[in-house]
Amino acid sequence: MVPFGRAVAAKRHRRVILGCSAQTGKTETFLDILGQRFDQHPGPTLYIGPSKQYLTEQAEPRIMDLLDQAPSIADKVARGKRMTKTRKVIAGVPLRLAHAGSSTALKSDPFSLALTDEADELMANVKGQGNPLALIDRRGDTYADFVHAIVSTPSEGRPETEIDPATGLEFWTTADLAEVSSTIWKLFLQGTRHHWCWQCPHCREYFVPRFKCLQIEKDWTAAEARAKAWVACPRCGCEIVEADKQAMNRNGRYVAPGQTISADGTVAGEPAPNTTISFWLSGLASPFRSFGDRAAEFVEARESGDQSQVQAVINGSFGEVYLPGAGDLPEWQELGRLRRPYDPRTLPIGIVVLVAAVDVQADRLVYVVRGWGARGRSWLVEHGEILGDTADTEVWYQLSEFLADPIDGLPIKVMFIDSGFRPGKKFNVPEHRVYEFCRRHRRVAFPTKGRKTQRVPLVKSKIEVKQDGKAAKYGLDLFLLDTDHWKSFVHERIRYSVDAPGAWLLHAKTTDDYLRQLVSEVRVTSGTSFEWVERSRQNHYLDCEAMAAAAGFLLGVQRLREMAVLDANSTSKPQKTRQDGRKTQTNAAATPPAEAAEAPASPPPREASAGAASAKPAATKSYDRFAKLSAGLNRRR
Repeated sequence: MVPFGRAVAAKRHRRVILGCSAQTGKTETFLDILGQRFDQHPGPTLYIGPSKQYLTEQAEPRIMDLLDQAPSIADKVARGKRMTKTRKVIAGVPLRLAHAGSSTALKSDPFSLALTDEADELMANVKGQGNPLALIDRRGDTYADFVHAIVSTPSEGRPETEIDPATGLEFWTTADLAEVSSTIWKLFLQGTRHHWCWQCPHCREYFVPRFKCLQIEKDWTAAEARAKAWVACPRCGCEIVEADKQAMNRNGRYVAPGQTISADGTVAGEPAPNTTISFWLSGLASPFRSFGDRAAEFVEARESGDQSQVQAVINGSFGEVYLPGAGDLPEWQELGRLRRPYDPRTLPIGIVVLVAAVDVQADRLVYVVRGWGARGRSWLVEHGEILGDTADTEVWYQLSEFLADPIDGLPIKVMFIDSGFRPGKKFNVPEHRVYEFCRRHRRVAFPTKGRKTQRVPLVKSKIEVKQDGKAAKYGLDLFLLDTDHWKSFVHERIRYSVDAPGAWLLHAKTTDDYLRQLVSEVRVTSGTSFEWVERSRQNHYLDCEAMAAAAGFLLGVQRLREMAVLDANSTSKPQKTRQDGRKTQTNAAATPPAEAAEAPASPPPREASAGAASAKPAATKSYDRFAKLSAGLNRRR
């Protein structure tokens, strides 16, 4: 806490940020800052608490204790009528106490120092006047050395980290600040990002302590966790116990990205230039709470089954942001193991049928193509975006061309398109673009709508749609999807081994953005109810994969057996001679591009090779069952 206080006194940064847990002495540090300021460099000061009750019942009494008990300050305090609950005068300059709900106090006078306590509890807007932190900053515009010190425990956000290549330290980071709800966490990430680091008593390497370093067995009770919990060094894995904490805090250092630290604790280098210096301190470093106390708090919250209690522990006891459902899903980086050595728009052996899914946004179409094979195995064949205003026709023409282009000779059998978003205003664009596209490709493309839950995972419904907003009508098949079922299906499959039946695989060039979006939502249960909580607003690929899973189910891919796939993939491809004399192979079962958009029938069994002749009767029978199921999609009227 001392470096934070010194940074405020140094006046070299306009903002000084501290994110930390409860019980780490941040209020005492604020009092130290106030005492130093009024004793040595008096100047108008503003203290902001999160609420009026906090201000009058907790902050003001403690500030008065400081003013009364500090010998060098007590004689400088103006008593009597000049002193009120919210305004003190020390050494001839005011100390104003305000709360976030008082826009008048925040706009009243200029100040050379502002102290904001528990920033994450501040109101998002102050009576229509905007962000309270911005209002406070404006009060300091007339002082060249104005400093705004902000402290708080974090709230919600995605806890992401990166390994610094120079030091090997694991620093907090984020791919998108817009995804961070916590005010203090966002401010910390925008600043220099100084992390409190410990030196391991065993390997002598420095590391950043955080919640995941605390070792707690799943079957421990709270009492067992209090007695047995320990911290593992992320560098060497050695056991660190409570008795080591005092020495580690004594030798601890704040290190930011861009700096290095040697074995003797010397920090070298400077972080990137920034008007904000920011610090983060783990709750594990608190001298008031032991490792066992922190572990017991977490176990009690976990056993309660109440996510709000778990969040209170992660925020208040460890000083970290909380992501709803964290721990129930793998981190996006872990999904990289699903990448296989094949390129996009190529078909690995085993794929029998292709499906596509499209999520419609105002400015783009997000799509995936997934291939299905025996025993529920599936492969991501392509993912991407078609950019453009979806209220216009151009992006839909591009989607038609995409649909008409077979991949390695195999056409897309079914395309599901989310129709929950209607591109364009109805009075400007009478046609529903999704319905109109599906009408033109009615044997392949089908509109869908998601429901939170329903009796069966996939329901076909007939709808009557006006083509141009007038009297003419046409019928379409609308598929209603149980979004809970299909998103849960995807999240189950991403946990499978790459060699297991039902494996859910990705091509070698699958982007990190795609991986992030797969875990952008999490299913959170409370008693008998549940809800899908957004961890990120960018969730389009998860929606697409849920629709692709439903499309595969519609085709009956869950009934495919190994022999059917062997028969389908043992096709002897006739050769043709190119003009240069070289011979190439063509897929005898391929559908001409011009016909692909009009929903070709299910892929016919390909001619078996000589080596598979003995297995052909059983395989053909199994494959024909699949063909019969999918052929029903082509029947109309």
